[in-house]
Amino acid sequence: MSNPMHNININNNNNNGSQLANMELLTLDNPVFCCYLFWATVLVAKMLLMSLLTALQRFRYKLLGLVPLAVRRKVFPNEEDLFFKNIEVQFDDPHVERVRRAHRNDMENILPYFIMALIYVCTNPNPLVACNLFRVAAIARIVHTLVYAVYPVPQPSRILAFATMMLITFYMAAVVALRTLRFI
Repeated sequence: MSNPMHNININNNNNNGSQLANMELLTLDNPVFCCYLFWATVLVAKMLLMSLLTALQRFRYKLLGLVPLAVRRKVFPNEEDLFFKNIEVQFDDPHVERVRRAHRNDMENILPYFIMALIYVCTNPNPLVACNLFRVAAIARIVHTLVYAVYPVPQPSRILAFATMMLITFYMAAVVALRTLRFI
């Protein structure tokens, strides 16, 4: 005797071939999904490296050894981190704060992008367009970090890098909204 629920699912899939195709959009057989996964991985690694960059900024002159010992900085935000003698807690180091702001900006922009891009993949977009959007967005965020936190460059460099990913995210949101509008 066959399972009635199994028959319903089979019948629904047979009646709607596009439903089965959409279920395969989030697999490694879909080049758009693979491209999304690759560039999302690059962005996650970049965000993880921002934590290391913050730590490097805390030890910036100590590690470089370019400054006399008496004026080398070691910047720590918590008293329990003070494993060096004669060090004070400091919250407002401009180099550390610049990297922290860049990291926070990543979290505010990359995380919504991840969600929107994944939803966009589910709309079965043109592979060439989608993959180029993923590439440009990731490269824009890397450039944003470089011109903001690593080697500060005057505006409009940072706003252009920021706006590139923001516009791509809005474009993907518009595509998703237009393709799903008929269902509301």
